[in-house]
Amino acid sequence: MTLSTPGQVLHVTPYGDSSVIVKVFTRQLGLRSYIIKGVRSRNARVKQNLLQPLTSLDMVVYDNPHTDLNHVKELSPRHPAQPSDPVNNALRFFMTEVLYKTLHEAEPMPELFDYVDETTTNSPLPTAHLPITFLLTVARHMGIEPLDNHSPHEPYFDLQEGRFVSAPCETTLSPALSSMLHTYLDSSFTAHHSSLDERRSLIDALIAYFQLHLSSFRDFTSHEILHTILK
Repeated sequence: MTLSTPGQVLHVTPYGDSSVIVKVFTRQLGLRSYIIKGVRSRNARVKQNLLQPLTSLDMVVYDNPHTDLNHVKELSPRHPAQPSDPVNNALRFFMTEVLYKTLHEAEPMPELFDYVDETTTNSPLPTAHLPITFLLTVARHMGIEPLDNHSPHEPYFDLQEGRFVSAPCETTLSPALSSMLHTYLDSSFTAHHSSLDERRSLIDALIAYFQLHLSSFRDFTSHEILHTILK
């Protein structure tokens, strides 16, 4: 059968002489793989610029639950093209890698899809806090959100335990970085007056946290590019 769904491009792999296999985060079906034929040919009906990271698409797809690879009947952009600059590109690459390494096939997450769609249609993307708030939002939807039990008696965040603890160990953050994480976890968070180096340290800590709690979250590299661009 065919089904209409919005989708966000996460990964493209060449297939055969002119086709590609595209990993798409769809609103209705979750993460799915689709083959798009002839996209790399000179007279391609679908242009490759529609398949850039986190491009938002309106799609009509064939949905056969008995196969891991379906076909696309129609697709078109959902939003106007976003500005292309090093910061926006680095943020999109970062968010794409986070989603690609956390989402699993056929697990619909419409609320997460809507959050990503709203975030990526901002022009320009919010820069300072987005990598941290994005990681924490994805963590919440994946069921691994850090427990915000921060207090004077439990000032250290333990990456392994996923909560604040009373005594430091090999997997705890410093009191300053733990306090910063607590601020971001606060539901009333609007802004945080932190330095670039502090935010970098927290991004690195959260990536380590994901790696401890999600077996698929390995060999993550896009934060290094992000750190370089946001100097």
